[in-house]
Amino acid sequence: MIRTLIAALTLLALAVPTLAHDITLGTLELKGPFARATLPNAPVAGGFVTIVNTGTEDDRLVSVTADIARDTQIHEMALAGEVMKMRQLADGVVIPAGETVALAPGGYHIMFMGLTQALVEGEKVPVTLTFEKAGTVTIDLDIGATAADAPAPCSEH
Repeated sequence: MIRTLIAALTLLALAVPTLAHDITLGTLELKGPFARATLPNAPVAGGFVTIVNTGTEDDRLVSVTADIARDTQIHEMALAGEVMKMRQLADGVVIPAGETVALAPGGYHIMFMGLTQALVEGEKVPVTLTFEKAGTVTIDLDIGATAADAPAPCSEH
């Protein structure tokens, strides 16, 4: 009976998709980090993560670095009139106290420029995020499909 219960719970745990690699850094929770796969000679790519500030003070994502690109920046896509424009946010992105900021396709995002390698679906790439108050953390971005708009569910064993 106990063996059957353990076997059933193990199978259930393996079958339930979870978002891997959620990380807590001080009062910040980093959830669902991912990037999209690129074609072999693509010059740029985007990275995405949701940041939840559970604290009582604002924080700020001030810089991002990665070995996969010659330059890594924090960007924003925003509608200017009827034209979508992308620009670097030299001062970073504020993560207001008690709020969630999504770095997601079509909005704030990490911009990898001058890629030194293709991003291959199913692989991971490390990226280092530096926050004004919480400090620095390296996270792995799961590489999803070329049109992914969210991280792919995966199971941790």
